[in-house]
Amino acid sequence: MRPPKPRALAALLLPLALLAGCSSDSGDDDGRNTDATRVFAADNGDITIPADPQRVIATGYAVPALIEADAALVGISSWERGRPLMTDEDRATYDELPRIAGENASETNYEAIAAQDPDLIVIGVPAPVLGDIDMERLESIAPVVAIGPTIPSAWRELSERQADAAGRLEHFEEARDAYEQRAAELTEKYADTLAGLDFGHVGSYGDAAAGTFMREYADAWGTNIAGDIGVSYPGEPAEPGEGSAAVSEYPSIEELPESLGDADVITYSVGPDGTPNEAVNYVLESELWQNLPAVQAGRAIPLRYTEAATYASALRTLDAIDEALTPLLEDQ
Repeated sequence: MRPPKPRALAALLLPLALLAGCSSDSGDDDGRNTDATRVFAADNGDITIPADPQRVIATGYAVPALIEADAALVGISSWERGRPLMTDEDRATYDELPRIAGENASETNYEAIAAQDPDLIVIGVPAPVLGDIDMERLESIAPVVAIGPTIPSAWRELSERQADAAGRLEHFEEARDAYEQRAAELTEKYADTLAGLDFGHVGSYGDAAAGTFMREYADAWGTNIAGDIGVSYPGEPAEPGEGSAAVSEYPSIEELPESLGDADVITYSVGPDGTPNEAVNYVLESELWQNLPAVQAGRAIPLRYTEAATYASALRTLDAIDEALTPLLEDQ
């Protein structure tokens, strides 16, 4: 096709110029349509949200997910438990963003949220905790989508939905692909070593004062990422409940032999520096622990970064698992 003549070209450009001069109410300087909306299926219903949010508030588990996805954040709740898992860049972002809530949902500062003039609020807390939030008040500020956790391993779906709500699925997919590639590498590396081995896990949230420890099964915080490379954590709680209670339980310390006596290998959660917390240390100092077959065989293994809840942070967990399982390779 031949190019239009100058007069015809001018006629074509004139309407575009007029449209550009009238676009301030429906777009920004980058030409995006900031008034466009879509309906998003959230835990609190089908919510109409901006198609391309420009001022996002995040709380709870949405905080690390949306920082990593490079969402347009203008305020976040505190999320100190995830800080050791962040990259230097993400930690700098976390430290710089205004705080609009504390660690608990009940510490939400509604005035601080309103002051940020958000166009989307992403609430990343468990459904039972929503009762601590004045949803009606939040909804008067901006559209609110609640996307909270269920069982620990659900962080995969959770973080994807949170990134989707914030219009950052592309960034999410990059992190997921990197994680899956690394998990596949470790699956191949340890396939022969892990074949036929049954693992047990001691989690971080036992209660020493009550004389209990935390036994975690597959899909729990301490086990779900290891499960992605072929580590098997068989069994289930005696009385499964909702959320974490579906994949973990709190037996008395006297039940250690019954709970973990048949495990070929026992893993246990430790902090980022490798130090067990009080609840785990209570188990490690028990004579019953010392007499477990796996412990006596030198197959009690500490795992770091077991609270990862995003693909980027879980990459660090995979590296820690690789380091922790190396002695098993040497035993072959």
